[in-house]
Amino acid sequence: MKTTLNCINLSFGYHGQSVLDGLSWKANAGEAWMIGGPSGTGKTTLSRIVAGELQGWDGGLEICFDPDSELPAQVHYVSNWFQFTNLEGDRNFYYQQRYNKFAKNDTLTVFAELERLSAEEHLDFEAVEPLLKLFGFDNFRKQQLIELSSGEHKRLQLVKALWQKPQILIVDQPYTGLDAQSRKNLNTVLGDLVAEGMLLVLINSDSEYPSCVRYFAEIDNGKLKQLSSATEISKGKKRDRKPLPYFLQQPPVVDHETVIRMQDVCVSYGEKKVLEHIDWEVKAGEKWLLQGHNGSGKSTLLSLVNGDHPQAYANEIFLFGNRRGSGESIWDIKERIGIISPELHWYYDLEANVGQTVASGFFDSMSLYQKLSFDQQQKLEQVLYFFDLKEDRNRKLKTLSLGKQRLALLARTVIKNPQLLILDEPCQGMDTAQTEYFNEVVNDLCKSGQTLVYVGHFESQLPSCISNRLVLEKGKVKHLIHEEQKQ
Repeated sequence: MKTTLNCINLSFGYHGQSVLDGLSWKANAGEAWMIGGPSGTGKTTLSRIVAGELQGWDGGLEICFDPDSELPAQVHYVSNWFQFTNLEGDRNFYYQQRYNKFAKNDTLTVFAELERLSAEEHLDFEAVEPLLKLFGFDNFRKQQLIELSSGEHKRLQLVKALWQKPQILIVDQPYTGLDAQSRKNLNTVLGDLVAEGMLLVLINSDSEYPSCVRYFAEIDNGKLKQLSSATEISKGKKRDRKPLPYFLQQPPVVDHETVIRMQDVCVSYGEKKVLEHIDWEVKAGEKWLLQGHNGSGKSTLLSLVNGDHPQAYANEIFLFGNRRGSGESIWDIKERIGIISPELHWYYDLEANVGQTVASGFFDSMSLYQKLSFDQQQKLEQVLYFFDLKEDRNRKLKTLSLGKQRLALLARTVIKNPQLLILDEPCQGMDTAQTEYFNEVVNDLCKSGQTLVYVGHFESQLPSCISNRLVLEKGKVKHLIHEEQKQ
């Protein structure tokens, strides 16, 4: 095998912090690597350097493509964090825009995006059809990019990458937002491509990985360390347990014993039915798991609860005892709800520092625009300490690892001790230790009587407090399991 990739003493740092320090690594065509380890060690930085997306590094980088290979001589990087643009190349979207039919017609449709890529890369359009079907994406052709959920965006980026079949494919967090069937289908396709001679590199924090992976590594103190198996990959430093801030140990003030009540709720975009005849009731103090395949309607259902979806007014939806459209404002609703989702993370102001980010949870804003009261300032200090974010309070979000960005947004979510906590794939981008820590925090919060709706695909990454389950399939209720609350 010819050496396809050779990193020689790569070094890189930013904001005075070293990330890669003399990293060397060789990988060959037909190999499949998994690079794991704790969040913030430099895995994404290495990927972006190899893909040519990051400049200013020191050392050497040699990429030797095989001229005899039928695969294109390209490096393709599928990032964990995908940002699309509007038709004018702008990314200045606002959070509710994906549900606003008057404002959303500003991005390409899925079909137009695939046509664009086909023209640019001279791809056979018929070759993408099996991939669209395999990932359950064949009925999304007319949808605009802004309408897609995070899981749908991930699947679209994977479809585009697998369609191109580059000689080197790097996928950052391949399973983020993917349901079990999509993960299985992805593993099959990746195995086939490695057999064709592709060099595959997975940046992966999950215990799951394709059977074609034979090489394992992690980045330790800026250097790549090869390991003999996935079990040797570091899980991250276990975080010290701290008692919850006193104000979060108090049960939230509840307005009504029924937090959510939906009767025969339907949502559609033209002829496309997204939700059909949903009946669901959540009482104060209950802990619910919301599940379903990618595209099953979970994000739309949550947008109705959070006040972001205009079709809430056309349905029989009661929140905190009041019917939607009975005079309450969207801010009256948001005042009672703490939410985190991949979509909110997309649209959040990454120029804000950590302190501003956490404090913005008091006002449900996408950055901090108001002055804090003395009581709010005290709560902010307690939450920053609890989440080990005090040292980062003046750092901009964009300078942090994705895992730490997510922790800051989680702190933002709980700081007002909301009546309803909505956690939509909250552990995306976190390493194993951060995920375990966060779910322990959720369990502690729920001991105080929090009402919880939690979205998660991995059964092994769920808090133990969950006792009820709603499963959607193609916009309909597939299973609704209501059990007694766990003590």
